[in-house]
Amino acid sequence: MTITIAANSVPKPPAEIIEGFRGAPTSVISDNLARLPGAVGLKPYHRGAKLVGTAFTVRTRPGDNLAIHRALELVGPGDVIVVDGGGDETRALVGEIMKNIAQWRKAEGYVIDGAIRDVAAFAADDFPCYARAVIHRGPYKNGPGEINVPVTIGGSVISPGDIVVGDEDGVVSFPAAGAAPLLEAVRAQVAREEETMKAIREGRYQGSYGKT
Repeated sequence: MTITIAANSVPKPPAEIIEGFRGAPTSVISDNLARLPGAVGLKPYHRGAKLVGTAFTVRTRPGDNLAIHRALELVGPGDVIVVDGGGDETRALVGEIMKNIAQWRKAEGYVIDGAIRDVAAFAADDFPCYARAVIHRGPYKNGPGEINVPVTIGGSVISPGDIVVGDEDGVVSFPAAGAAPLLEAVRAQVAREEETMKAIREGRYQGSYGKT
């Protein structure tokens, strides 16, 4: 069946913006996005590295990974492979070989609304992978699928070129157009929270955190 490719690549924001979010907790990013965006139900399966990059999106038929294989021919540095697998947990869409291909292409990681397998290989590696479940059963490779179209991941809409950030708490995404002021707001909140933690350690905390 047909794989529709809306674009062969996605626009990248300035490198300093991407790097700025590498130290930003997803929880604080979420706070500054009205606590609305963010994938629900996914968890990290890798050893622990931070995920930061731009969304290279894929929509697949549940249990079928033909479109992901096609996407792996196109992705490159800075791309996060974001796969809308419909939340299906009955067949793995990605395993160790496809992890290694993505790494070889210098992609930043995977975000998969679906299942993976070869979980031990992900657990032993820092290459980021967020998914819904693990199962040994392999995928079909028949299509159809779409590449670089808006997708839904755990209830969150992600468009091609959106910035994607993942850490131990989960995955959040947002349009690159508003990234600079968002980063400023995130840094300001991190500074406030660090001051609160310092006040607690020094015994001078007076309840300000619950009022902000």
